Amino acid sequence: MSTSADAAPATVIPVEDHPADTRGKAPVATAPPLQPPPPPPSRSSFPFLLRNTAKGAAGGCKRALALLDFVLRLCGIAATLVAAVTMGTTNETLPFVTQLFQFRANFTDLPALLFFVIANGIAAGYLVLSLPFSIAGIVRPQATCPRFLLFIFDSVMVAFTSSAASSAAAIVYLAHNGSSRANWVAICLPFDGFCQRISGAVVAAFIAVVFFMVSVLISGLLLRKARI
Repeated sequence: MSTSADAAPATVIPVEDHPADTRGKAPVATAPPLQPPPPPPSRSSFPFLLRNTAKGAAGGCKRALALLDFVLRLCGIAATLVAAVTMGTTNETLPFVTQLFQFRANFTDLPALLFFVIANGIAAGYLVLSLPFSIAGIVRPQATCPRFLLFIFDSVMVAFTSSAASSAAAIVYLAHNGSSRANWVAICLPFDGFCQRISGAVVAAFIAVVFFMVSVLISGLLLRKARI
């Protein structure tokens, strides 16, 4: 006679959820796939002049300084043109003549005044060519390359125009006062119109030099702000 200990062990059958039986069960959340980082924006070869190399966003102060620089360049164009045209059209002939001489004063008789006309004409042409770079500085205040180019060439123009204006100012001084040690006679008494025109041209040239100096200062400030 067999006992309960001799009984065969019970067979356990595991019950698994059928994959298709998903009724009444919440969907399992899965992590979204990792997206690759976006590629860096491509830069063409031409806009490298407008590339942002400074830190931070463009401020209203920088744009205001760039706009002031543009206005100064327009005023500089007017000043250099007035100086060059006034000096280049200066010519006076006295109404009385002698048998051997006709008293005439022309700017081409003095090399310093001729250099003055050439220098101011070159400065006016440079200012016209620099206007697109100045506009680029207004549109992109953070672009340092156009501003650096303007800083370099404006510094050259300061030396160029100031030397021309200084040499012409020396001639104007001699024309008004003469030189007793060198036995140079003042000619402004008979050639009054000639002296007035060359004096006005020299004043206009020095005003243009001031415009150039302020433009150099503005470019230096903008470059300094861009590097902070």
